[in-house]
Amino acid sequence: MTSIFNEELTIPKSEFKHIEELPGILRKKYGNRILRWYICHTTEKEIFIEMCLLEKDENSPFFQPAEPLYPGKSTVLSIIPTGIGCDIGGYAADAAPATALLASCADYVITNPNAVNASDFISMPDNVLYTEGFIIDQFCQGLVHLYQPYSNKLGLIINKPDDPSQLEIVFNIINTARAVHGVNIENYVITEESIGGRCVQNPSGSYVGIVDNTDALFKACDQLLERGVNAIAVTSNIADLPMDHYAEHFEGSHPNPTGGAEAIISHLICKKYGIPAAHAPMINVKDLNLKTQIVDARGAGEFSSTSGLACVLIGLSKAAPQIKNTPSYRIKDVVNINNLTAVVAPASALGGIPVIYAEKYNIPIIAVKNNQTILNVNQENLNLKNVIQVNNYPEAAGIIQALKKGISIPSLYRPLSTLRDE
Repeated sequence: MTSIFNEELTIPKSEFKHIEELPGILRKKYGNRILRWYICHTTEKEIFIEMCLLEKDENSPFFQPAEPLYPGKSTVLSIIPTGIGCDIGGYAADAAPATALLASCADYVITNPNAVNASDFISMPDNVLYTEGFIIDQFCQGLVHLYQPYSNKLGLIINKPDDPSQLEIVFNIINTARAVHGVNIENYVITEESIGGRCVQNPSGSYVGIVDNTDALFKACDQLLERGVNAIAVTSNIADLPMDHYAEHFEGSHPNPTGGAEAIISHLICKKYGIPAAHAPMINVKDLNLKTQIVDARGAGEFSSTSGLACVLIGLSKAAPQIKNTPSYRIKDVVNINNLTAVVAPASALGGIPVIYAEKYNIPIIAVKNNQTILNVNQENLNLKNVIQVNNYPEAAGIIQALKKGISIPSLYRPLSTLRDE
């Protein structure tokens, strides 16, 4: 059994000169035990990090620099962290319009599944790479390439349900995805024991999770991989949800409590097996004490759907990149960190691995002010040098176009300084 711990770590700023030194400090301290981390708070003298750790150091397909490639593609990474109450993207695919806009400015946009997932609904252009957060972290460190397949052969793990009638809902969704969207899913496993995903709230107010029975999860993964799948979807119900806060979420004033636990489940699979993965709630929570049954527009896709599964099946099948190039499946294209034109992220949530490595590799970071979160980890309190502040995603799209053309960003604003020989 692989045990998981959520911890908060405090590091004095005196221990490093530049923020890009932080990943090395954490790797030296925890090795391969790290599943997920981000800076949740800063003071003048300290930074506070919320971490999800494995009990012991485990082998991983990562941590080896990938061979550099320069395919010449323009790629934008749009980060929409889950569980921190993003005004845009913290609900149910309400970042899909912003994602589509960014996709119109580049050959590819890499983004988190939660940016475009809305249960029965999913909206993404063909050039969106639907990429799990752990793989995004490895990509930004230069450890993996993203290989775009023509399609993935998808396997589904169905957590043993408490109510057998829930299986009827799941199989109707599977067959709809096959018949309507042409999803290649022939293999599934119903677990003998519950995986046991549970919601946990961090001190910062953000949501993460715990998985009680990782053996059941990994056993199901092994069975599917033996049958030849190269991407895995998981559907289960998340326990220990704070229902009063969940109601506030649908009213538009609280982070999604399920997102963090879902991320931990998919992170575990990606870290251990090195394949695309995503989690979906088996049955969406609706029995809530709401002021009105017409919920905030941003969460309506989830509230109007019975299950969260359909979007995950479609996204993993059609748009999830692989990190290995093997003869077992055909590859359409490849991108890597050298293709990154910019990283786009909420201006108050710049403490994650993608932004820190973008700073290290001198990749422009576009910080979007109107995508507010519950955090306050910004350019100033991390002393980031490579950030371009914008008010909104339309402005971010304009900055991306300028970066692609090699136009100096200061030349677009007024006043414009005048150089003179004094």
